[in-house]
Amino acid sequence: MALVLKDRVKSTTTTTGTGTITLGAAATGFQSFSVLGNGHQTYYTITDGTNWEVGVGTYTSSGNALSR
Repeated sequence: MALVLKDRVKSTTTTTGTGTITLGAAATGFQSFSVLGNGHQTYYTITDGTNWEVGVGTYTSSGNALSR
């Protein structure tokens, strides 16, 4: 598993809680997380508009998810 950085990656999600994030569609004008490649890690920031979190997550193509 390699650390992969890509420009302009942003996705929607309706996931709540602290577990794996199920990713939705890429935001308009951005790439989806699939550009990272299955099993690769990346830095992420997630926010609900009030609270936020930063970390390192692993992208999984089956289920289109980011584990943290």
